[in-house]
Amino acid sequence: MDRDIDDLPKNAANYTALTPLWFLERAAYVHPERASIVHGTLRYTWRQTYERCRRLASALSSRSIGPGSTVAVIAPNVPAIFEAHFGVPMAGAVVNTVNIRLNPPTVAFLLEHSVAEVVMVDQEYFTLAEDALKIMEDKKKHSFRPPLLIVIGDETCDRRTLQYARSKGAMEYEEFLRSGDPEFAWRPPDDEWQSIALGYTSGTTSSPKGVVLHHRGAYIMALSGALIWGMNEGAIYLWTLPMFHCNGWCYTWTLAALCGTNICLRQVSARAVYSAIANLGVTHFCAAPVVLNTLINAAPGEVILPLPRTVNVMTAGAAPPASVLAAMSSLGFRVTHTYGLSETYGPSTVCAWKPEWDLLPADARARLHARQGVRYIGLEGLDVVDMKTMAPVPADGSTLGEIVLRGNTVMKGYLKNPEANNESFAGGWYHSGDLAVKHPDGYIEVKDRAKDIIISGGENISSLEVESAMYRHPGVLEVSVVAREDEQWGESPCAFVTPKGKVDPSNEQALAEDILNFCREKLPGYWVPKSVVFGPLPKTATGKIKKNLLREKAKEMGPVRKSRL
Repeated sequence: MDRDIDDLPKNAANYTALTPLWFLERAAYVHPERASIVHGTLRYTWRQTYERCRRLASALSSRSIGPGSTVAVIAPNVPAIFEAHFGVPMAGAVVNTVNIRLNPPTVAFLLEHSVAEVVMVDQEYFTLAEDALKIMEDKKKHSFRPPLLIVIGDETCDRRTLQYARSKGAMEYEEFLRSGDPEFAWRPPDDEWQSIALGYTSGTTSSPKGVVLHHRGAYIMALSGALIWGMNEGAIYLWTLPMFHCNGWCYTWTLAALCGTNICLRQVSARAVYSAIANLGVTHFCAAPVVLNTLINAAPGEVILPLPRTVNVMTAGAAPPASVLAAMSSLGFRVTHTYGLSETYGPSTVCAWKPEWDLLPADARARLHARQGVRYIGLEGLDVVDMKTMAPVPADGSTLGEIVLRGNTVMKGYLKNPEANNESFAGGWYHSGDLAVKHPDGYIEVKDRAKDIIISGGENISSLEVESAMYRHPGVLEVSVVAREDEQWGESPCAFVTPKGKVDPSNEQALAEDILNFCREKLPGYWVPKSVVFGPLPKTATGKIKKNLLREKAKEMGPVRKSRL
């Protein structure tokens, strides 16, 4: 250690491990009667939420669930999953929020891999957990030890599903809480490196990888997210982003730090979002670009405009087309564009807006807004590097490289996967697998996932840029572009399109030609898709389009035939 000016040691008065759990205690002390959670007719205050989380921690601790234990939660955006983000780590355990759209075999893999000792499951998804546990039991047979099974009731659901879960031996969540002490003396972690959360990647090419996050990173990201977004104390946040996705980009903990109000939204629809903005005072929400597209193209009866106040929207995930960002701004939303991964606690870069950009033409503003920008306040390192040499690429806006990151808001690593860890952390950076360019002003712009780049005749084609151009066509609602085998060029772009409104099958060819002609005016000739397929696009629970499934469809279509002319 480098010599300091003194030899003063850390002590209990001046040093404690960072953890976002303190935010909840403070919220209950400062604003005990302010609404913490609103869900349908249900309403809790911060005092009540603190008591409920302490009950949860107490109930878990009394059943020997603590350090080294994992608690899985399978639920949509309901109060219980928010409470689990505090109650579970207050017991010293790790919270693992599970994607509700996964199939039983995948959930079984997650529960087995994480050695989940408790499974909390929303009543609507009880059969998903039941089927997953049956798969585990059939595999392990006599060595299978079933986890403690807790069912979360919801007044908005059919009570029969709750009754079914109870008949199968599941304890009801509210009953479980009543067994706990509302004055439970929880302890913060001794070491801020202790794990607070476990989340699994999508696993589109192999088994899902378990991303392990620590208390220090969660604390830093919770505050960093508020600062980046300019969130004020008392913000009213609408949960359109699933809390099971990157722990809600850490806004679960941020809302406690700000003593704000969580508006739970069990199912996302344009009508529900506009209604919450109009009637519940919503000031902020996060959403993938596909959700923004839904709001832009909502039916007239679902839209409530003008907005009664400025509503701040944070978007990340698949890079949003400039046209979508511009359309949201025209509706009155203030959009903040970010980029990140599960491995970086959610968003870790932001397109930090500069006042001078307000003077630019609309198209220029939209193009600048579509960039992924600069590092978060809580991230110490960000660069775009050559994938072979690790040398930073020139800031010329055209040289492709891989996005790499490092700092306190990068994961501890993948659970029980040293090979993946060695690969991901090679050279002292976390390797994202995303390709980008660096502009002269230092802002980065994602061009594609490394696996999504289309190589046609030896030339790289960015699927994202082709999609961005196609989104500007008035007849395109959604589009995703993947590589399709091509006899002449090796690969060529194949566009899967969801059109606006209903399209008669007899008119599909004409619409396809019109879209392609539009692309020819906007893109280099070899970037124009050789194939257009109409229909709905498969999506993940967070609204990302499942390109792996579209690549499979393109493969089934066979190669684009070489012209015989």
